[in-house]
Amino acid sequence: MTLDILDKKILKNLTVDARQSARQLALKLEVSTVTILSRIKKLEKEEIILGYTAIIDHEKIGYSLTAVIEIMAKNDKIVDIDKEISKFENVCGVYDITGTTDTIIIAKFKERNELSTFVKGLAGIPNVEDTITHIVLNTAKENFRLT
Repeated sequence: MTLDILDKKILKNLTVDARQSARQLALKLEVSTVTILSRIKKLEKEEIILGYTAIIDHEKIGYSLTAVIEIMAKNDKIVDIDKEISKFENVCGVYDITGTTDTIIIAKFKERNELSTFVKGLAGIPNVEDTITHIVLNTAKENFRLT
């Protein structure tokens, strides 16, 4: 699906504030509410819009530790490992990457012992050969809104 200028404006506005109504968005973009609703429906159907969510300050709800964990796999089982790791609720991102590391995980934890248990548990996942854990000291930017 090719996005036109209106689709991009809709996405940008929803990314900034997904709570605004179709009517508010229509007024802002100077089109009809029906047009906005049909475009949003199309973007959802094409799975460009996957859902709507709140942006949360994780530190304020107790997740003060962010870890970036490198995983080296054996036996070309990266996809299986990625699927398994993706099931953990404190995992925010799982990325298949190039280089000497096969996968990078971004995960958040409330306490050091949770991180320790998690990292030790990774070793129990079949075909995980090694891990390297980095703890984030300061977050300069954490925002996945691109539009």
